[in-house]
Amino acid sequence: MKNFMNIGLKASAVLFSSAVLFACSNEQDPGLEYAPDMYHSVPLDPYSQIKDNKYNPGGLNMRQPAPGTVARGKQGYNLYLSEDNAEAAGVELKNPLERTSANLGEGKVLYTRYCSPCHGEQGDGQGLVGQKFKGIPAYNAGRVAELPAGHIYHVITNGRGRMMPHGSQVDPTERWKIVMYVQQLQKGETSTTVQDEAAGDTTGTAQTATPNN
Repeated sequence: MKNFMNIGLKASAVLFSSAVLFACSNEQDPGLEYAPDMYHSVPLDPYSQIKDNKYNPGGLNMRQPAPGTVARGKQGYNLYLSEDNAEAAGVELKNPLERTSANLGEGKVLYTRYCSPCHGEQGDGQGLVGQKFKGIPAYNAGRVAELPAGHIYHVITNGRGRMMPHGSQVDPTERWKIVMYVQQLQKGETSTTVQDEAAGDTTGTAQTATPNN
C-alpha cells in the first residue's frame, strides 16, 4: 500500500512538472481559431481593413461621401463657411426664420429654459449661475450688443470660452429662435410682439442657412 502511494505521488509530480513546462513554453500550439466572426467584423468597418473589399473602388472599406451629403450629427452650414468660427458665421450666416411674434415667443421660452440660468432673464448676466461665476457679459452692453445673428448661432452650437456647446440640447430651428430673442435682449427689450409681422428679419448678411442644417 505504501509503495502504491509513493508511485502515485511520483506520477503526480511528473505530470505537474510537465504541465508547468508546457504552460511556460513559448512554442505551444495556439490551436484553431473558433468562431472567427467574433474577432473579425462581418460588416464593413471603415477604420479596419482586414482584406481587400471587392465591392468598393480601390479595395478599401472607406468611401468618399456622396456629394452634398452631411454626416449625421454634423452642421451642414459649416460646409459653406469660409472658416468654421463664430466670426465667419457672423458675417456669412443669416437667420432663416421670419421675425414673427410666434418665433420670438418660442425663442423666449427656450432662452428662459437653457440660457437664463447663466445670462439672466433680462440678458444682464445675472442669472443664478452668473451671480456665482462672475464675468458673464450683458447682452446690451459693449461689443456683445453688436454681435450678429450668425455669430450667436455658432456660439450656441459649439460653445465659446466657459460656455459649453448646446448643440445637443436644442435643434437648429430652436437655436435660431433663441438667436432671435437674444437680439431682442441686445436692444434691452423683452417683448415678443412684432408690430409689423410682414417686415421680416433684416439682420445678418450674405447666405441663408436652412433651419435643418
